Amino acid sequence: MKSLTDCYQLSNGVEIPCIGFGTWQTPNGDVAVSSVLSALQAGYRHIDTAQGYGNEESVGTAVKKSGIDRKEIFITSKLNNSEHGYQKTLDAFEETMKKLGMDYIDLFLIHWPNPIAFRDHWQEANAGTWKAFEELYNAGRIRSIGISNFHPHHIEELMKTATIAPMVNQIRLCPGDTQDEVVDYCRSRNILLEAYSPLGVGKIFDVPEMQALAEKYGKSIAQICIRWSLQRGYLPLPKSVTPARIKENAEVFDFELSADDVQRIADLKGVVGYSADPDTTTF
Repeated sequence: MKSLTDCYQLSNGVEIPCIGFGTWQTPNGDVAVSSVLSALQAGYRHIDTAQGYGNEESVGTAVKKSGIDRKEIFITSKLNNSEHGYQKTLDAFEETMKKLGMDYIDLFLIHWPNPIAFRDHWQEANAGTWKAFEELYNAGRIRSIGISNFHPHHIEELMKTATIAPMVNQIRLCPGDTQDEVVDYCRSRNILLEAYSPLGVGKIFDVPEMQALAEKYGKSIAQICIRWSLQRGYLPLPKSVTPARIKENAEVFDFELSADDVQRIADLKGVVGYSADPDTTTF
């Protein structure tokens, strides 16, 4: 990858820009609008939101305000945990489109595989949701469909009734938390890995080994993390609301980490904690 607009190709041929701008915990309103606008002005062409983030309206507003052709921007959202099942998914999707003010979306994901409300029948709920996803995909309303926080056994269950395989799995991937089993499984099935929380929700900035690498390469710790993510073949989704940092996080194409340093970062086990178990979450 040589620039922010370079793309990975999904299994259905759709191109997805290699870094996405994350909006988790970015409040709806002026903060979300201005941060997404800053990202678009800095050259990002991939914005990641979710029904659960509560800021889809602001993402839609920022895209309109930017003046950039809608076709040039890749927009992702995710299904809320309370809306699993066929009809609920269809209704929730229409609500998302209304909030975004768009007539299609580039990627729609099942946010979590086993929400607490569906714990005793999550397989059936996901099957109904995926049926709705496939219909919307076949109708051209969604350009690509995928999952988030799914482990191999969740994907195996989904594929018992699916006619289209997921194109993306968005999971937590950051230094020391590499979810190797999930990654290997997805790669063997041509499912692209998107890396959320690539900066370890801020904890990475206190890790001495990362400070040393930042000094070695003359880059920020955030830039080291994002570059590492790309070199591992992930699609990172860095998040910030500060214009200078948003811009800095995109400036990761003028250096390369050595193979030893890529491995060193991967081996920092537990420095930023580990991803939640999707089968025991309480939401």
